[in-house]
Amino acid sequence: MIILTVMAGTFSLNAQKFAYIDSEYILKNIPAYESAKQQLDEYAAEWQKEIEKLYAEIDKMYKDYQAEKVLMTEDMKKKRQDEILQKEKEAKELQKKYFGVEGELYKKRQELMKPLQDEIYNAVKEIADERGYDIIFDVADKTIMLYTNPKYDKSDEVLKKLGYKN
Repeated sequence: MIILTVMAGTFSLNAQKFAYIDSEYILKNIPAYESAKQQLDEYAAEWQKEIEKLYAEIDKMYKDYQAEKVLMTEDMKKKRQDEILQKEKEAKELQKKYFGVEGELYKKRQELMKPLQDEIYNAVKEIADERGYDIIFDVADKTIMLYTNPKYDKSDEVLKKLGYKN
């Protein structure tokens, strides 16, 4: 009985139709992706400059403190240290606001990239439905697929479905 179950499982695996795509390749052939990527890079560079400016202020505050601390009372030292720590806290919060897990960069990426990813998903789904594929893998993450036969690559077909040429 176990042998029949194993054979039935093997047969059903062999009967499945599969293909794969390379979403990275597809995205690189969509002009809107390059535009979105450039916008994200510009936002990130602008925000990074803002953070670096804040850290430069902190560095100056610290150097000024080091140079003047011999002339300060304990209360003045404590006040100045607190100011520096507060500024460092502000910088870390700003960094988190822009680059954190749910930060502005993440939100912008969702806003700009999600529509493209949805289009690709819908095109892949249409191809799978039209051609009867049970599974379509994405090989953009090379750790998933150890070997792929190019005849099963449907990336160009997805691009064509989306109205683009490779």
